[in-house]
Order: sequence, then structure tokens, then C-alpha cells
Amino acid sequence: MSEDLNAMLEPGMLVEHPDRPDWGRGQVQSNINGRITVNFRDEGKVVIDGSRVFLVPVFGED
Repeated sequence: MSEDLNAMLEPGMLVEHPDRPDWGRGQVQSNINGRITVNFRDEGKVVIDGSRVFLVPVFGED
């Protein structure tokens, strides 16, 4: 099920990495064949293997 959620991620969406809260929120740059490029506020651009890490979508502002 989580892989399905990763497949729904589109450029511009905000996400958090479940194991790296210190990276802050990130904005999805691309999602191609399960490789998700995210620009994180405190870490910069990271390419995530969507079959191993299930990003958490962020909706709204806290």
C-alpha cells in the first residue's frame, strides 16, 4: 500500500522522510520509475528509492 502512495507523489507536493525528520519538509521534484527526487529544506536534493522508503505526504501547514 505504501508503494502505491509513493506512486501518487507528483512534482510540487510536500513530503517528509519518515526516518530523517531532521531533513525537514521536502518538495517533490520528480517521480520516475520509483525514483523520487526531493528537495529537502535542511538537506538539499536527495534521490529516494521509492521501493525502500515510503515518504509521508504533508497536507496543509502546521
